[in-house]
Amino acid sequence: MLPKLADSLKSILLQRQSVATDIERMLDDHPLSSVLTSMPGVGVRTGARILLEVGDASGFASAGHLAAYAGIAPVTHRSGSSIRGEHPARSGNHKLKRALFLSSFAALHDPASRAYYDRKRAEGKKHNAALICLARRRCDVIYAMLKTGQPYRAPAPIPA
Repeated sequence: MLPKLADSLKSILLQRQSVATDIERMLDDHPLSSVLTSMPGVGVRTGARILLEVGDASGFASAGHLAAYAGIAPVTHRSGSSIRGEHPARSGNHKLKRALFLSSFAALHDPASRAYYDRKRAEGKKHNAALICLARRRCDVIYAMLKTGQPYRAPAPIPA
């Protein structure tokens, strides 16, 4: 029984590798792939997921619309005259939200992303909330990159 399971596992791993190379090849053929992968934290899988879910961002009027679609824009709960504070959205495109969240986590090695994350942590936000804030900010940048077709440029350091 174990040798059969091992053989099936080997075949599944080979299929997974072939699918990964196919996805990488298809992503390389897309004109916006180099634009997306120029951003720190966006790799082949994340770039492919963003392109699958968003395309060239022509379906969104603004970066805020894209963030709302992804479910990373804060939502204000209202009922009649009572207005409660902003909370993370539970709706949206969960696959895109996960891709943006994971790319934000991977981008913590980037100095600009780390500085923003640390600033949000200093404001009292927990780890996940700070990452969602970073994902929202990076969503704005991704929207601009897709609209203009320009690769990522690191922000200029602010003099002290």
